[in-house]
Amino acid sequence: MGTASSMLTQYDIEEVQEHCNNLFSQQEIVSLYQRFCQLDRNAKGFISSDEFLSVPEFAMNPLSQRLLKMVDGINFKDFVAFLSAFSTKATAHHKIELIFKVYDSDRNGKVSFKDILEVLKDLSGPFMSDEQREQVLSQVLKEAGYTKESSLTLDDFIKVLGQSELKMDVEIPVD
Repeated sequence: MGTASSMLTQYDIEEVQEHCNNLFSQQEIVSLYQRFCQLDRNAKGFISSDEFLSVPEFAMNPLSQRLLKMVDGINFKDFVAFLSAFSTKATAHHKIELIFKVYDSDRNGKVSFKDILEVLKDLSGPFMSDEQREQVLSQVLKEAGYTKESSLTLDDFIKVLGQSELKMDVEIPVD
């Protein structure tokens, strides 16, 4: 795909479309490419953490630091694949995989009580005490058949979250 300043060929578009499991149309991929190029200010072919933080909605997200670990230095193909989890066409499994990666900050393939507490702290800020977070999480885990000592795998996450209808939609402007 060359540098970020080059144009996408039909082959590039189809390759990216296949890489993201056809969750975006060709026109949406072109729009995403234009946005990618805007973010890639130095036309390096990838987006840095600082460039991602230039998006106000991203910078204001309480989970932005966790997400930055996942996207720092991302190229266009992986940028589209990352955003595909937010598509209305993405499966619940695909969305849960992204959520799992956000919680699994040490990338060991398991989410511990501590991992979940850290995310809850990021999300709730000063509105909940550490004790309240621990109580709530202990209760939720207990109701799902787990304990504080349990480490949840992706399969466990799918079992717990697969019953709910996840809403993680992103609107892609199609000009």
